[in-house]
Amino acid sequence: METIEKARPFVKWAGGKAGLIPQITKYYPDALKSGQIERYIEPFLGGGAILLDVLQKYDVKEAYAYDTNQDLVNAYNVIKTDVDNLIKKLQKYEKEYLPLDEEERKEYYYDLRDEYNSAEVKSGKLSYKRAAQFIFLNKTCFNGLYRVNASGDFNVPMGNYKNPTICDTENLLKLSRLLQNVEIICGDYHDTLELVNPKTFVYFDPPYRPLPDTNGFTSYTKDDFNDEDQKRLGEFYKQLSQKDAKLMLSNSNPKNTNESDTFFDDLYKGFYINEVQANRAINSDGAKRGKISELLIINY
Repeated sequence: METIEKARPFVKWAGGKAGLIPQITKYYPDALKSGQIERYIEPFLGGGAILLDVLQKYDVKEAYAYDTNQDLVNAYNVIKTDVDNLIKKLQKYEKEYLPLDEEERKEYYYDLRDEYNSAEVKSGKLSYKRAAQFIFLNKTCFNGLYRVNASGDFNVPMGNYKNPTICDTENLLKLSRLLQNVEIICGDYHDTLELVNPKTFVYFDPPYRPLPDTNGFTSYTKDDFNDEDQKRLGEFYKQLSQKDAKLMLSNSNPKNTNESDTFFDDLYKGFYINEVQANRAINSDGAKRGKISELLIINY
């Protein structure tokens, strides 16, 4: 029997969950598997691996995805509503970029990055050109990172890829079909409050609390996510739990580096705190990449 390949995340994203899906799915609520969940919400969308997994496995009536990264949200919505023009633009980039030698590629990359950073971003107005630039940079930059500086400028240097896939036409078309019934919104996780009811499953994948000596990475937007932000999120989690929604939240496990660090034990006391094994992908020291435990916190 031929296996039909599923839609995959279209960007490489720090902390992306594609590799953890086999472990995370074991913790999905029974109500999702039995069809009692009618609404799925993901307040920190990022690469969207869990959203795509849920949409392709379960029949939820409504799905809502939020992220504060305006360019990421623009790219998702362009894939949803204007995928043909996006594909044409990406094919043009691919055709121009791949035949170049290393120096020419460098010039192409930095010229396009400068153009991307100098463009005026119009809130609420979709741009397939900007979505294509966003995807191009993600596919050709160092480590597939998305990082911005204090001014909000994308500042990742060029990566060293021999033959990067800049336009994955087949996957983009699958994603476009899959996203038709998903509301993708540029906004903060607090904006989800009124949407949550007992027939809702919410998956939180916030910027992780950095571990010492692991180059903690939280700069997806110009506003970092610190311990006070983690605490505010914890309070919001408790607020939603009182609405009888099914909640799941991922974060780093401080005990990887400090057995006595009880930050999340204290913050999520009374909830179920599970461990899953992940590959640490973001560290400049290759020797420090490997298996690491992460937390999966659920209220059911």
